[in-house]
Amino acid sequence: MKGQNLGLHSVVVTGIGLISALGGLEQSWQRLLNGESGIRSYQPFPELPVRPLALINSVPSSLTTLTQVVVADALADANLRTPMPNCGVVVGSSRGCQASWEELIRAALEQGSGGVGELFSSHHSSRLKQETWLETLPHQAAIATARQIGSMAPVLAPMAACATGIWAIARGVELIQIGQCQRVVVGAVEAPITRLTLAGFDKMGALAKIGAYPFDQRREGLVLGEGAAVLVLESAELALSRGVPIYGQILGMGLSCDGYHITTPKSSGKSAITAIQQCLARSHLSSTEIDYIHAHGTGTRLNDENEAQLMDDLFTHRVAVSSTKGATGHTLGASGAIGVAFCLMALKHQILPPCVGLGKPAFDLDLVTQARRHKVRQVLCWSFGFGGQNAILALGKYRSTKAG
Repeated sequence: MKGQNLGLHSVVVTGIGLISALGGLEQSWQRLLNGESGIRSYQPFPELPVRPLALINSVPSSLTTLTQVVVADALADANLRTPMPNCGVVVGSSRGCQASWEELIRAALEQGSGGVGELFSSHHSSRLKQETWLETLPHQAAIATARQIGSMAPVLAPMAACATGIWAIARGVELIQIGQCQRVVVGAVEAPITRLTLAGFDKMGALAKIGAYPFDQRREGLVLGEGAAVLVLESAELALSRGVPIYGQILGMGLSCDGYHITTPKSSGKSAITAIQQCLARSHLSSTEIDYIHAHGTGTRLNDENEAQLMDDLFTHRVAVSSTKGATGHTLGASGAIGVAFCLMALKHQILPPCVGLGKPAFDLDLVTQARRHKVRQVLCWSFGFGGQNAILALGKYRSTKAG
């Protein structure tokens, strides 16, 4: 290995909070290793058809509830107590409280409002106060987290489509590396099961009708899922002084944008290649030193084909690959953070999670078909979002400077 970014500004993970259609962190991990899926057929809205979805409960969840749960779990896992005034917050969401806005507008229209503009008239002001609409703005997950932990440090709320989770983690790493904070709560939360989200993805032809099958010959589209993952990042110095277990170290990241189309990635893959190469360079790693790739793997024909081509172009060895969206569904902005959490569990347990839903591979890749014991030292987690957002994160087992 060429080397790791070691020293006082090394950034490590000391706590994980996760919730998905499979359950909490430990339950999700065990069910994932067993090849189970949280995807079921639901009809949450009577005017829309039954579809495969990855719901946490039988009805759509709220962003605020998911945020409270995963933040509390992450702090407990890291053996931390509130208040934490010096702890930064970087928690994003690609949809935010869209569900609340949809319900607010729907209710007003049903009451005979003259249109969306009428919502802000004095006639409807009492309802707006009742709904506390100021707490349904896109940054709500970050603000709610700051309140929950009592933070007086920087609070950021990135939105980068399906790359939001990794963008949030990258921003948190930077806050520690520049000395702004020694501890940051990072991640992403998504409750995307809304009428407009379902109708929009359906109109695009992106939704699966049966299930999610990443990298499979029968893949037909993505399955929307709810979920959240929050990590506690700390400087290595702080974590070692507390004597707490360390899941792993953030080695580096690569971030780029195609600037090409609102949904379609550029066919050349040049911008995505740039992000991967940036990540490897900043992590002081060569491509052959990567033991596992947690792919974006949405189960759409275009995404999986593009990712397979990237792997073929950049990795000369048969690196192990899987996508966990066949188990959790596509949690949009939260998917990268959930993927990073699973990568950290792979580093901890030295087990690679399987590509749930894979029957007949469509590509010549080393796809993990069932949980595989493997020597896991360095991994990559990939996210690719609408608008050409590309985010790559490298993680590894923590090594102190004394260990060489």
